[in-house]
Amino acid sequence: MIRFEQVSLRYEGAAEPTLSGVDLTVPEGELVLLVGPSGVGKSTLLGAVPGLVPHFTGGTLSGRVTVDGRDTRTHKPRELADLVGTVGQDPAAHFVTDTVEDELAYGMESLGLAPDVMRRRVEETLDLLGLAELRDRPIATLSGGQRQRVAIGSVLTPHPKVLVLDEPTSALDPAAAEEVLAVLQRLVHDLGTTVLMAEHRLERVVQYADRVVLLPAPGAAPVVGAPGEIMAVSPVRPPVAELGLLAGWDPLPLSVRDARRRAAGLRERLADRSPAAAPPSTPPAGPARGPSPVRLAPGAHGASDTIAGAPAPALAPAPAPRTGLFGLRRAPRARTTGPATGPAAAFGPTAPLARAEGLGVRRGRVEALRAVTLDVRAGETVALMGRNGAGKSTLLGALVGMVSPTAGRVRVGGLEPSRTDPRTMVRRVGLVPQEPRDLLYAETVAAECAAADADAGAPAGSCRALVSRLLPGVPDGTHPRDLSEGQRLTLALALVLTARPPLILLDEPTRGLDYAAKARLVGVLRGLAAEGHGIVLATHDVELAAELADRVVILAGGEVVADGPTRQVVVSSPAYAPQTAKILAPQEWLTVNQVRAALEAGA
Repeated sequence: MIRFEQVSLRYEGAAEPTLSGVDLTVPEGELVLLVGPSGVGKSTLLGAVPGLVPHFTGGTLSGRVTVDGRDTRTHKPRELADLVGTVGQDPAAHFVTDTVEDELAYGMESLGLAPDVMRRRVEETLDLLGLAELRDRPIATLSGGQRQRVAIGSVLTPHPKVLVLDEPTSALDPAAAEEVLAVLQRLVHDLGTTVLMAEHRLERVVQYADRVVLLPAPGAAPVVGAPGEIMAVSPVRPPVAELGLLAGWDPLPLSVRDARRRAAGLRERLADRSPAAAPPSTPPAGPARGPSPVRLAPGAHGASDTIAGAPAPALAPAPAPRTGLFGLRRAPRARTTGPATGPAAAFGPTAPLARAEGLGVRRGRVEALRAVTLDVRAGETVALMGRNGAGKSTLLGALVGMVSPTAGRVRVGGLEPSRTDPRTMVRRVGLVPQEPRDLLYAETVAAECAAADADAGAPAGSCRALVSRLLPGVPDGTHPRDLSEGQRLTLALALVLTARPPLILLDEPTRGLDYAAKARLVGVLRGLAAEGHGIVLATHDVELAAELADRVVILAGGEVVADGPTRQVVVSSPAYAPQTAKILAPQEWLTVNQVRAALEAGA
């Protein structure tokens, strides 16, 4: 169905080709998973199937790509629209109408389908993807995950023979991701649809793949094989496969069910050890977690109430930053005239960094938050989890001042964010939004980093050093738009972290990140928490929450339905438990790193 014949692609000004000598066949009726580290060319390869590369993106393509016999060199994307449905990493870029139902119908209207056929397919897709309650909603009011489902639905309604999906579950909660993957399985098995998909959250999808295509490095030839074979040699692999390698299982399991059947021996080896007693471990690909520069005294929810050691310094006014979206660019680090301590000193040694009391937010007819009460203390990492549309991003918006409460109140450092000048708030809280381009406006990575250093009052090169740590190998002269979605997100994260604001908010911080990049991110965030920064991340990534969070807060329908230590909240949850917890239950292990540390300590 899809054929790549010695395909190479080089963008203008690039020293090396993005793709080189790709020779690949994707048969009809298969689900083929494309994997590899961030920035190796996965999105470029996917874009070549519908002809977006090079017709829209530019660059010089050699070789030939054919789809059901149509050559993309001679067929423009519009001439492949009836054959190929495409959803990129940024679903919002595809929307052309205002409401959910209109968006689902638009592609069929463009192809001239009969009204009765359009109506039936729209209804089918609304039911398949759980969108029926959203049919009349303006797309602009949807959450990131809801928009992703709408984007997927808009390419399903024309019934294309080929689906090309770039990170299709990245913004979906676990239940919604399972629904989408079940729909794709049905299309593949029952209708013979061909699916070519790139995804970093392999724990969700690898067990469904017929074959896996690994791009090991930029310009390297792809490696094709059965999922188990590729996972054994891939630099990126899900926790279930990582645990299988650690335990010496052969062949590697790809699903929790297969792993549980083989885990009895591993459970016996771990029976005399408890996860709480295991020494702390660091992801192999991430930086080592050094000793904390401050000692955190335990407080509520296992967080810290005070920072023992040096006295609180006097704070000198920090320079006002240049502002961007909503007046929020990057939080400049407060300069001190006394001995340095953790960020809690800026707010008082016992007060929480942030507090929401009875918080309610209404957007039109939608009650986004209802009676939410939450404290975030110094040194604490809190994961906000819940279904798409549960109110996670709204809560982050209220904490940073982008969203005004309609009930209750919010305080960050004693100030009410929505009523405080953004130039004042950015000295207290930094937000990395779901859409990283909201923070990126310079022409090069180097220019972005220089601006971040200036805004933060940080030594020159501070931001660039952080980018190099989180995102190795990206040249200074690279334009942010030429980065992959995951790389742009990492750059935006580095810009905010350069200022080291006392409270750091992250909205889906691992979208588009491979496991190595995620491990590096975990190392950086752990270091910031050890210094006393408070971290709140809204995420659907259960593996990240298990690795990093001290505490998990689950939202449903705008209300807090669970709030407690991570192990207590997630282990018993079928939706939010990480793979390791499911495999080794009833033992309460959360991550492969915990298991590795316990085995090494007992060796």
